[in-house]
Amino acid sequence: MNLTPQTRLRNLREPSTPSELAPLAAKHNITLAIEGTLLKRARALAARRGLSVSALLADELRELVAEDAAFASAERVAAGLLQDGLPIDGARVTDRAALHDRHRVR
Repeated sequence: MNLTPQTRLRNLREPSTPSELAPLAAKHNITLAIEGTLLKRARALAARRGLSVSALLADELRELVAEDAAFASAERVAAGLLQDGLPIDGARVTDRAALHDRHRVR
């Protein structure tokens, strides 16, 4: 796939997912208060995955943010479809009363 220089530059400036942003962004430290047993289990899980607890949490937060963005996008699409009305029996139904109008269906 051949990309123009302008497209490549735009792709660098405008990441499409939060995970694309992570390698380029400055990192910030946060303080987190959790129970000791949870920290112990988190350390063991991170070690099994070959990660630090910080990297494990960052990956999980990236995934959570990406899922939230995908949900918000799907919600906007669904709202737009409902706003435009759904085609039923060849006609667009835009309100509840029209949906339940049985005379039109018969």
